Amino acid sequence: MTTPAPAPLEDAHLATRRITRLSVGVAVVLIALKAFALGASGSVSILASLADSALDLAASLTTFFAVRWAAAPPDEDHRYGHGKGEALAALVQAGLVFASAVFIGWEGLQRIFDPRPVTAGAWAVGGMVAAMAITGWLVWMQTQALKKTGSLAVAGDRAHYAADLAANAVVLIGVASGAFLGAPGLDAAAGVVVAVWLFWGATGMLRAAADHLLDRAAPQADRAAVTQAVLADPRVTGVHQLRTRMVGPVMMIQMHVDLDGALTLDAAHAIVVEAERRVLARFPGADILIHADPRGRPQAPVPASPDPTTETPAEAPNAPPAAPVAKGPWS
Repeated sequence: MTTPAPAPLEDAHLATRRITRLSVGVAVVLIALKAFALGASGSVSILASLADSALDLAASLTTFFAVRWAAAPPDEDHRYGHGKGEALAALVQAGLVFASAVFIGWEGLQRIFDPRPVTAGAWAVGGMVAAMAITGWLVWMQTQALKKTGSLAVAGDRAHYAADLAANAVVLIGVASGAFLGAPGLDAAAGVVVAVWLFWGATGMLRAAADHLLDRAAPQADRAAVTQAVLADPRVTGVHQLRTRMVGPVMMIQMHVDLDGALTLDAAHAIVVEAERRVLARFPGADILIHADPRGRPQAPVPASPDPTTETPAEAPNAPPAAPVAKGPWS
């Protein structure tokens, strides 16, 4: 799947700050609603949902501060910027969700063997319906923000609240069953289902954050788009040692390109600058570094790739034959 091209960075940061403020506000409202429903009903599934919303607030506050830190410009100690602060926030979110899943699952299992009646079912159901409506609206707003920003922290927050939305539906079924059908065991079972759902969602969040922190390469479609943009100039006859990674919403791109060795330094520089502009048109805000190599001349050796499936360097159509190029272990 191709990563959507982010908006200009300042607009993206502004949208991210707005949606994180909204997320914190919604978390506070949900806690109040669920605390009221819990006090009225004593439902274990609502207790589970309330605990999750409390962790939602902690996660949203983490995201709130992380996106502001991640938007800070590069400084002497962080020359690549602070974008990975978003991935750190996602890791914190994943840890909180794991903790929530363990607590909810333990409480639900206890109540299965020691069921307790659910009271004031109408109030409990009303509170959960209101919570679902508010959560659904927040998820929609976060989806719109993601289309503009591609923020990893907001993506983690949205995944969290989307899981909550489905979990709240399960809670609603459990509360209604316990209150109106006289089956409190179903209420407890609903709490266990919520725990499993949260655990699964946290696993996905953890994987995405780890990929970001470990500098996973951009999707293949994006790398192909970068290569295609560079090779659009027939004077560029090959692209090799292409490396990509994400730092927050910014794609870091490095590569070597093959140019005619007879070109002057000024001419080669102009070609490289034009190539950078074409890439920026496709990936606004990208940080690009292009090294020009004289076509057909031996290069300094680089470590052999441990992956036998590594692609050969991309070459422009009808390019003159070039000497074999050593391949590195990069994307």
